Amino acid sequence: MKNMLLGILAFFLIAYILLCVGIYFYQEKIIFYPEKLPENYKFSFDGSFEEITIRTKDEKHLSSVLFKTQNPKGAIFYLHGNGGSIKGWSEVAQLYKSINYDTFMLDYRGYGKSEDHINSKDQLFSDVENAYQELLKRYPENKIIILGYSVGTGLAAKLASDHQARLLILQAPYYSMKDEMSQKFSFLPKFLLKYNFETNEYLKTVPSPVIIFHGDKDEVIHYNASLKLKNNFKKGDSLIVLKDQYHNGITDNLDYQNSMKIILGSDKK
Repeated sequence: MKNMLLGILAFFLIAYILLCVGIYFYQEKIIFYPEKLPENYKFSFDGSFEEITIRTKDEKHLSSVLFKTQNPKGAIFYLHGNGGSIKGWSEVAQLYKSINYDTFMLDYRGYGKSEDHINSKDQLFSDVENAYQELLKRYPENKIIILGYSVGTGLAAKLASDHQARLLILQAPYYSMKDEMSQKFSFLPKFLLKYNFETNEYLKTVPSPVIIFHGDKDEVIHYNASLKLKNNFKKGDSLIVLKDQYHNGITDNLDYQNSMKIILGSDKK
């Protein structure tokens, strides 16, 4: 009987170790869900747009699109969520176009027409920084708004902590990826996580005003994450809770749209 119990324990221990190894080496497939497009794919969007190729430090090429409006007040660097590609995310640019803002979108490695694949947190940070430097060639920094959604909020907060952008806007942010892991996979050791985007730490050094939008019915990232992020707010930062809003579709929310029209509409050219 004792040997049977030891055998069962050994089986579960080995299974747990194998699970941990699998999680560590394949977590990119768990976190990121890219839509891959052919290299020769032709974008077709309403209105004026420009494709911009971003060259990374290791000489890879990333796809980005600048959606243009006439007489823009500035540009929004939109860091999208963990699924899809610019092909689908392009729809959100219509709102910002209506408020006279250009919208710049980057497809992370492996997304859309971007080369290679994501393999580290630092690699992602570096790629986003390179894209931002490209945007700075076209707009003064005080006319750039950094906006991140879902997984893109950590990237946006980190980028904003290193620069003097006009504004940082976060849609449905997490407190940190480690915090999300604690809630959803508490049985796994935290050292396995290679992508601990620490939004809570980045916000402490963001010089720009910060505005967070979060739905009170978010089923993916609970809005308590944003309530905790408030503890790192400085004077002028704000949290806007969207009533009856789930994780997806924030840009379509009328309260969000009206708030953004006030926030961005108040900017002087």
